[in-house]
Amino acid sequence: MTTKVTTEYPHHRKQLKCSFEQIEDCFDDYMKDALRNLSNEGIEKYLSGASLVCMIGRGWEPVSIYLEEMPQMVHRLGDEAILEIISKKVWDMSRSPNGKAIPPFMQCLPEASRRLGTLEQMQHFLDILFDMVEQTTTSVHGHHKTHSSQGFLVLLEQIPFLLSQLSLEGLKNWIEYGVRNYNNHPERQKDYFSLQSADSKAMLQRERHGTLYMDSERKLDMYMRSMWQQEEYFVPYSLGFDELRKPQPYYDELGMRVPDVYDDLNGVSGINRYRITLAHMAAHKLWTQRQVADNLSPFQRIAVETFEDSRVEQLILRKYPGLRKYFCALHPAPVEGDCDNEKESCVRHRLAMISRAILDKNHGYQNPVILEYVEKFHAALAEGESSTKEMLNLAISFTARTRLQSDLLPTVRFENTEVAYRDDNRHMWVFIEENDEAEDDTSQPQSKETVEPDGLPPRHYHEWDYHTTSFKPDWVTLYESLYAPGKASDIDKILEKHSALANYLKRILDLLKPQHYVRIRYQEEGSELDLDVAIRSIIDFKSGAQPDPRINMSHKHDGRDIAVLLLMDLSASLDEIPDGCSQSILELSREAVTLLGWSIEQLGDKFAIAGFHSDTRHNVRYHHIKGFSEHWDDSVKARLANIEAGFSTRMGAAVRHASHYLEGQKADKKLLLILTDGEPADIDVTDDKLLIEDTHKSIEELSSKGIYTHCISLDKKADDYIEDIFGANGYTVIDNVDKLPEKLPKLFMSLTA
Repeated sequence: MTTKVTTEYPHHRKQLKCSFEQIEDCFDDYMKDALRNLSNEGIEKYLSGASLVCMIGRGWEPVSIYLEEMPQMVHRLGDEAILEIISKKVWDMSRSPNGKAIPPFMQCLPEASRRLGTLEQMQHFLDILFDMVEQTTTSVHGHHKTHSSQGFLVLLEQIPFLLSQLSLEGLKNWIEYGVRNYNNHPERQKDYFSLQSADSKAMLQRERHGTLYMDSERKLDMYMRSMWQQEEYFVPYSLGFDELRKPQPYYDELGMRVPDVYDDLNGVSGINRYRITLAHMAAHKLWTQRQVADNLSPFQRIAVETFEDSRVEQLILRKYPGLRKYFCALHPAPVEGDCDNEKESCVRHRLAMISRAILDKNHGYQNPVILEYVEKFHAALAEGESSTKEMLNLAISFTARTRLQSDLLPTVRFENTEVAYRDDNRHMWVFIEENDEAEDDTSQPQSKETVEPDGLPPRHYHEWDYHTTSFKPDWVTLYESLYAPGKASDIDKILEKHSALANYLKRILDLLKPQHYVRIRYQEEGSELDLDVAIRSIIDFKSGAQPDPRINMSHKHDGRDIAVLLLMDLSASLDEIPDGCSQSILELSREAVTLLGWSIEQLGDKFAIAGFHSDTRHNVRYHHIKGFSEHWDDSVKARLANIEAGFSTRMGAAVRHASHYLEGQKADKKLLLILTDGEPADIDVTDDKLLIEDTHKSIEELSSKGIYTHCISLDKKADDYIEDIFGANGYTVIDNVDKLPEKLPKLFMSLTA
């Protein structure tokens, strides 16, 4: 006879597929804690994960630990993804020879989550553990059997102690040493991971260094409250897991990111390094104003960040002058003349020098420009706090005064330039170009003049000078805008006019759409049983080997993955009416682009449209007509309906700006289509070859980035120059311009079939 168990949460109890009596007594308490800490979706994951842990057949203890500890782990780590991660890890362990390690594994998780503090750190921790398990789980030669990891069980018992002594990087190094040296010696492996052997203790001493964040969290919280009147959430990260880029401190709306350990440096203790880092970020929060980043070059942005970092530090020193000795100890002191301008880029070296000179009156530098700008900097702060905008202008001026051709060299000098306590300054910048288009307000009809972006600074591009075989840096000034709308109905009339052609194109488009499915094998979950793998798994099971659980397969479309940007030449010559035509080139181009846009929308490819023209190098205009994230709707049609021709054709800068948007798209193939009726030219250029060579250079730059370019020219004289720009196969000349609406979509299809 069984006792009927009652619960306050019958609906949730039905979701938990588990019948252990020990669970019934505590279920209501588990649920109260879970409902306090988890969302509705989190509750679903929580009970689903507990059901999975129950199914592994290791008794009630792992389920009880999961139900009791996971809500608090989610509360600490701030992400319900951990529920699925842990249940999946436990399930995988239950299907391996290491199933006995499940209870101690579950028991070490709460302490690990307390010490590590973030889901990212927890994921690194789990990766370390299961990399160790994978390498130390051994197979028996000549058999299908495997032996469990000898060191894993004893390691789990030591995890709380190890995390109290080591950073995550230190733990990783300590474990890797044991795996590397004792993988073939089970008993020695157990001695090492249970901290019984001499070299295990020696390695622990070697990796135990610095001030651990988790040991100092309370002190740092009190420091921020008392010294800066700020309540902050700290998020630790590890320095040992980013192989491509060394992580830096930073802050955002989720909190302040700081390293999980700081060593003593130049006489400054680890805890004081934390305090200096937090003081720097707190100062940015108080005094830094966000700036538009889009049209500043990378060199200019780095310079602005350096000047702003120096400004907030000077404001810190007004409030707490005793911190100067720590700043000076931690700030590098680059030696004047150490950087070789002929062999390496010295941009960072120059900026580190001026940053040091602003901070330290006894810097000893003699460079007159450095001294001039240090004086300008202090003059700007003499009358008050100055502003981030003033630092931006000062930094741009400094960049222009100190620019060298060698700044473009691929080898950049980093030695003695990295200021470790400074954050990465992501908080300083706002990007107007969220995805692909300028965000101008076009809610009201506007004139056909260009729409000036409010507060968006111009973008500067270099230009190739074939006489000197070098670039003229920041030579061309480009302004971008969202084209003013007209009447979307005008575009609908074009589609009605060419309805027969549209029907013909649709039949071709249907052939280009992805038709075939590709089979994906070795899936644990899928739409169909993979018989070959299933039979092999049964044979393995019956012969005592671990069967492969990936016995299903699924299917997906073998689809297109293309991003296309159509760049339209909108120069004044498009207003001409070719011989034998009743429409201008501009009207024919609008019809052709209408059919092309409609066609690409049917295919579902990523597609953008932009136009350009120029009035000297100081005024290149780039007009957004359709963005990659927009569909072929009335707002896009309205912009296309309103395009007009004017000015000249400085093509190189427009091509470089178009590549800026194409680079940001995730696609297997990226294509820039250029529709033009003449050669590159501008009223301030007398050498006809100059802009032809610059455009050719810009096409080479795109090719090096993996962007394919094709030009559609409507110029009957194009044979004189077009191959010099686009190469033998990079262009198509359409002599009969009135056939453009028919030929342009077909050309696109042939290029992307």
